[in-house]
Amino acid sequence: MAKKDIHSLQNIQGKKVLVRVDFNVPQDEHGNITNDRRIRGAIPTIKGLLEKGAAVIAMSHLGRPKGDPVKDAPFKMDKVAKRLGELLNKSVHKVDSIIGQDAKDAAANLKAGEILVLENVRFHPGEQAADAAFAKELASLGDIYVNDAFGTCHRKDSSMHGVPAALKGKPRVVGTLVAKELAILEQLFSNPSRPMLGILGGGKVSDKIKFIKALLSKVDKVIIGGAMTYTFMKAQGKSIGNSRVEADKLDIARELLELGKGKIQLPVDHLAVQKLDAPEGAKVFEGEIPEGWIGIDIGPKTIELYCAEVAKSATILWNGPLGKFEDEPYSKGTKAIANTMAASKGVTVVGGGETAEAVEEFGLAEKMTHVSTGGGAFLEYVEGTPFAALDEIDDK
Repeated sequence: MAKKDIHSLQNIQGKKVLVRVDFNVPQDEHGNITNDRRIRGAIPTIKGLLEKGAAVIAMSHLGRPKGDPVKDAPFKMDKVAKRLGELLNKSVHKVDSIIGQDAKDAAANLKAGEILVLENVRFHPGEQAADAAFAKELASLGDIYVNDAFGTCHRKDSSMHGVPAALKGKPRVVGTLVAKELAILEQLFSNPSRPMLGILGGGKVSDKIKFIKALLSKVDKVIIGGAMTYTFMKAQGKSIGNSRVEADKLDIARELLELGKGKIQLPVDHLAVQKLDAPEGAKVFEGEIPEGWIGIDIGPKTIELYCAEVAKSATILWNGPLGKFEDEPYSKGTKAIANTMAASKGVTVVGGGETAEAVEEFGLAEKMTHVSTGGGAFLEYVEGTPFAALDEIDDK
């Protein structure tokens, strides 16, 4: 069912709006932000609320803190708040707490048109424990709830589920980002333009069993790359050399190949190396990969074949890089697919995670119809998993 979004909010001048954003940005070893795509993604929602005269209280998790004040220091929201202020070109307040008197005071003192960033919600054990008391106290900071964190919609964490539940009877809507994600996914699977192509990459078949099954029921063809290729090849009895393989998932791979008979296309050639750190010794092998060699990317014939499939498709859904794209010598397959999708006149959707990072790195994100902000959430939505967090949002 369609959900209300921020455009439905009226007369919110001076109201305190709790916005669950996804500021879980990648960081280096010093806690510096290496990619601010997720912060940029929340800007339209935050700006829209501020322009209506609301006071915005932003909350998010960052990383996987363990409860150690020293080790968790890189996961504090200070640098995120600073970057948000730079993107908004305005001052952003930050409080070193999530609930308690300091947070209450900071929220109470927030004026219309101002923004406050709470500390990393995962610093409190009640966040991932779905603690109702924690959620109720967090909810007391605001008058309105906005979910603009699609990447976390598949979780029942307090800030995603408990807070809007505690605010029942007050406005609870989705932000611009989540509204767009839901609209694109609805379009993708209700009445897509055909032919519809699925592109699957990444490391493990086991991570995407339900996703692959769901995809096979919806698309006309699936082309496969990445390390999962070698598990499928091994399941067919083919030589994969020293390539990465899930040896305990061969039966599942065979089941998926049977289910996708006539739809699944595996690479016809492979770029392989004897050592990952020796790209100068890379060779292309057609068919199978000999002993002593490691498959690292799709080969030139496969690139040509796959790009032709992309070019003739009206709808393309891509999840998972086709090689070790983060190392330039092994990025040709992923880059070629990204460039062909960018040039397509069809509907092109990139399914979050590493794939989103790749198209961003190649400077092609803006040329896609949509780049999802949710990796795991995107997979689960396609699989048909219901999102309890969205159940707590008001229906249109």
